[in-house]
Amino acid sequence: MAEWTKRFSLDGKRALVTGATKGIGLETCKVLADAGADIAAVGRDAAGLAEVQAAVEARGRRCVAIAADMATVDGPAKAAKEALAAFGTIDILVNNAGVALVDSLLDAKVSDWDTTMAVNLRAPFLLARELVPAMMAQKAGKIINVSSQAAVVGLDSHGAYCASKAGLNLLTKVMTVEWAKHNIQINTVCPTVILTPMGEQVWGQPEKGDPMKAKIPGGRFGKPIEVADAILFLASGASGMICGHDLLIDGGYTAQ
Repeated sequence: MAEWTKRFSLDGKRALVTGATKGIGLETCKVLADAGADIAAVGRDAAGLAEVQAAVEARGRRCVAIAADMATVDGPAKAAKEALAAFGTIDILVNNAGVALVDSLLDAKVSDWDTTMAVNLRAPFLLARELVPAMMAQKAGKIINVSSQAAVVGLDSHGAYCASKAGLNLLTKVMTVEWAKHNIQINTVCPTVILTPMGEQVWGQPEKGDPMKAKIPGGRFGKPIEVADAILFLASGASGMICGHDLLIDGGYTAQ
């Protein structure tokens, strides 16, 4: 194996990925498994969990399917407990589960606000808190929080989403301040619109999507594999000095 591939290898590592049954989560499970990691795949959809388990096992890696709801207080702890029971420790945590319940600020429902904060912000905190002690004990770990370009720019009708993702970026920096001394690197990836099922739901109609696409210098929306590859980099030894960083994957949207 060439030296550069060793730096990106995840052989012997164990990764937990939330929102694993579709979109960025599913692609991330495949990419991390390709790189050598065993996967704890967390989601709510039984059929989707079976699909990701089959995809990971087809790559010769072990996959534990965990049914847990990140919108609940108990869901993150349940996922962590089952993953630790299966693997003993988790080396890589990918907080990918997210929701986008869009509405204007004046029309937004309090229940939608609370759900958005629970999934996008509270769950990453609770899950990390469960898994980090074992990372500290082994003096190594990686946490990648899947945020959004909406964490750094305002988007119409995305008040709760923007606020939750901005909070996730700052939570990542506090995690860095507290945990980097234990050789744990915590970073975010901040994609623009990615053509996942959720992305298609919000931006799929031309009248909604075309004006957004026109604001992206790259002229297109992103693909799940482009986010998954960035997650692989941040999960690997190649990114050992990168910590507390927000990696924008936005085709230049925020450069303007």
